Amino acid sequence: MSLPYHIGNGWFGGFLPTTAFAMVAATGDIYYGLWYPIVVAAATVVIGLLFLPETFRRSIDR
Repeated sequence: MSLPYHIGNGWFGGFLPTTAFAMVAATGDIYYGLWYPIVVAAATVVIGLLFLPETFRRSIDR
């Protein structure tokens, strides 16, 4: 469980400054680089809602 977390954190977090700077340089808008972390966070929420099972009123001891 730790290896996928750290690989994902390295890719998305490590390239954040480079990607955000490239987006700002391409558009000229200093706030345009904020879209990258917003989109990554939104994708994480959507994927989590779709693929994590609901555990309400279920035994999680199995």
